[in-house]
Amino acid sequence: MWPVAVRSLLVALVASLLAALAPPVLARCIKNVAEGPPVQAARFTGERWAQGAPAAIVSAARLTFVGHSSFLIETPQGVRVITDYNGVNGYGRKPDIVTMNNAHGTHYTDDIEPGVMHVLRGWAEGGRDLMNHDVTLRDIQVWNVPTNVRDVGGVRRNGNSIFGFRIGDLCLAHLGHLHHRLEKEHLEQLGRIDVLMTPIDGSYTMGVPLMIDVIGQIKPQVVLPMHYWGRGQVERLIGLLSDSHDATWPDSRTIDITKAGLPAKPTIIVLGGSGGD
Repeated sequence: MWPVAVRSLLVALVASLLAALAPPVLARCIKNVAEGPPVQAARFTGERWAQGAPAAIVSAARLTFVGHSSFLIETPQGVRVITDYNGVNGYGRKPDIVTMNNAHGTHYTDDIEPGVMHVLRGWAEGGRDLMNHDVTLRDIQVWNVPTNVRDVGGVRRNGNSIFGFRIGDLCLAHLGHLHHRLEKEHLEQLGRIDVLMTPIDGSYTMGVPLMIDVIGQIKPQVVLPMHYWGRGQVERLIGLLSDSHDATWPDSRTIDITKAGLPAKPTIIVLGGSGGD
């Protein structure tokens, strides 16, 4: 038998070798500039994004609110993602990736339209305690951060997921059907977020003051309200955040967001108008 010190040294050497041989882990949104292909900050010029793949990954996204808690995210290299895909909102827009949560039937479906390459369900199923996703398609990386949901008789662990999206150095997150404040490990898994899609119903998910606490935990530059019914719910959010956030109501449900063009002051952008859909 070798001495303990020698065995410990051998174990350390083997661990170091395995780490060196392991494939590189893709950076999420923790660093200011993500590892990988060159990152290019750019403004949109109106050209069709999907025509040709640029050598550099452009830190930009086109977001369209398609109803309830569903957004269509389009990348400069033509990838299309729909959040909280339910087979109604955004159906027919030919997504490549769909994310889902199953707190209610309006946040998921088993009827997936043809052409979807990745169906990312945000809840533990099939006897699993946890559902983890980390998918990269051309210029977008999508991953999830599991959270808990209230359920009949208590709490359903890992029943919801926050989904993160990285396009170059632009980082977005969709809170799904979040029911609680975030812990340190949630924030570490999520990383730095520029744009946050946030439910503001105040009841089915969590009270608006609690959701404002979550916004304060994540500290995005842009907040996109979702999952609400009526202008009053939006105006309440804006009022509670009036000291720290600007607010704007665009005429269109589509907005182009670039890393370089993020507002200097945190801003609420209301793509869903008065809501109700």
